Amino acid sequence: MPDRTAGSPVGEESPEHARKRKQEYSNSLEESVQYWQGDDKIPTDIEEVKGTLKDVSGLGESFDLVFREMTFAGRKVGYFFVSGFAKDNIMDIILARLSMLDKKQISADALKAFFDLYIPHIQVELMTSMSQTINKVFQGYSVFYIEQESTSIVLDTRNYPARGPEEPSLEKVVRGARDGFNETLLTNVALVRRRVRDPGLKVEIMQVGRRTQTDVSILYIDDIADIRLVESIRKKIQAVDIYGLPLADKQLEEAIIKKGWNPYPLVRYSERPDVVADHLLDGSVAILVDTSPSVMLMPTTFFDLCQHAEENRQTAFMGTYLRWIRFLGIFASLFLLPIWLLLVMEPGLKPAYLQILGPQETGKLPLLLQFILAEFGVDLMRMASIHTPTPLATAMTLVAAILLGEIAVKTGVFVYEVILYMAFAAVGMFATPSYELALANRMVRLILLVAVAFFKVHGLIIGITLYVILLTLHRSYNSSYLWPFIPFNAKAMFNIFVRQPVLNNKDRPSLNKPKDRTKMRNTQK
Repeated sequence: MPDRTAGSPVGEESPEHARKRKQEYSNSLEESVQYWQGDDKIPTDIEEVKGTLKDVSGLGESFDLVFREMTFAGRKVGYFFVSGFAKDNIMDIILARLSMLDKKQISADALKAFFDLYIPHIQVELMTSMSQTINKVFQGYSVFYIEQESTSIVLDTRNYPARGPEEPSLEKVVRGARDGFNETLLTNVALVRRRVRDPGLKVEIMQVGRRTQTDVSILYIDDIADIRLVESIRKKIQAVDIYGLPLADKQLEEAIIKKGWNPYPLVRYSERPDVVADHLLDGSVAILVDTSPSVMLMPTTFFDLCQHAEENRQTAFMGTYLRWIRFLGIFASLFLLPIWLLLVMEPGLKPAYLQILGPQETGKLPLLLQFILAEFGVDLMRMASIHTPTPLATAMTLVAAILLGEIAVKTGVFVYEVILYMAFAAVGMFATPSYELALANRMVRLILLVAVAFFKVHGLIIGITLYVILLTLHRSYNSSYLWPFIPFNAKAMFNIFVRQPVLNNKDRPSLNKPKDRTKMRNTQK
């Protein structure tokens, strides 16, 4: 341990120590501890422990780091924790219990006495690595360092700042549960446990990120989920070598999926515990990342991303109707504008009863440019509505509608039909349950518009063909992205378009390769 004050006034850092601090370059907490100590063991002297914490964790510089030095039964003890994560009531009880000890009650093995007899807490563990104890403190734990002991006592006294479970804004339902995930991993796991009270539900946890050490949890039902899928996901997460995950699940998705520039999502995000529980019972694997209110579900398909919880909250008939309407909206968001533009450019393709579809007037700008400007206008309104404070959102919407609607048409920049069909496409995009899928579809719509404008019929046919090929080659954990359309599965395809009554839905999707394919017990004798 270097002398921090040798050759310097009392309380100041020595020049040699300051020079060593400037030269430090560590990729991980373990490397930093080894740089200052020479090893990763816990010093038996409290002053050495305190010095390492000052060098490595910023003790004395960060106001929220607390190192409380006390003496219990003649032994010096250092209690290290982050004040913002501490449960004061639990810590007060523990300290009050230890303060009543005297030397006669402590044996020669102080650690064993502290651990076995005098700490009234449930979640307690012993650690011999200095870097692990510091990492635990930054996760919200608290640590006892005991003089003459190279093992520390780690207590789970976490109390994260968190909001209560609220209904997700992107997955609202008319009837159904109003609780949704929040930014605390333990709360999110509990919300799933409440719905899946199955001992087969496994919850694994690991840390990802050299600096953030973000908690990542894998959830699956071991007698349903494909163990090869679980092992593949686990290995990919463990192999992630990144500085950290400050943006939580999205960064983890990019690190383990590695899909490059393909805009289509390969995982399904959900903020509803009931949706996650239903997928787990179908054999899917869920990934929860601390500080994120959304959960990743794998594998997924294009048709999975088109489904919504509301369909299962209504009767089978109404659920089927809602599903059809949603598919029509998604179809309109993709193909309505390119098809209309083609019919305008090639009037001979229009049947007599569709002559009304053509523009009654021509604007000052080409139709393609009008559509591109309208697309940008819709995106600007969408982003502005996100960034605008709630009390001003209505006013912003009215101003945007007037500027992009009435005034733009009256000045001749747009024609009425462009605004009308653009509105249909935008509504279809907003009706898409998956936000990521809606954005990807929007890019495809722009590409098809450009292809039709330059190559007309051939552009539309080639564009749609390439689009289907792209989705076919897209794979989610070695599963077809267009399943059950490609490869075709008639029964599963029927279930996609028709919401089955719950007692008729007897089999799990073969896409997940579940161990147990049957949902319903066969009661026929």
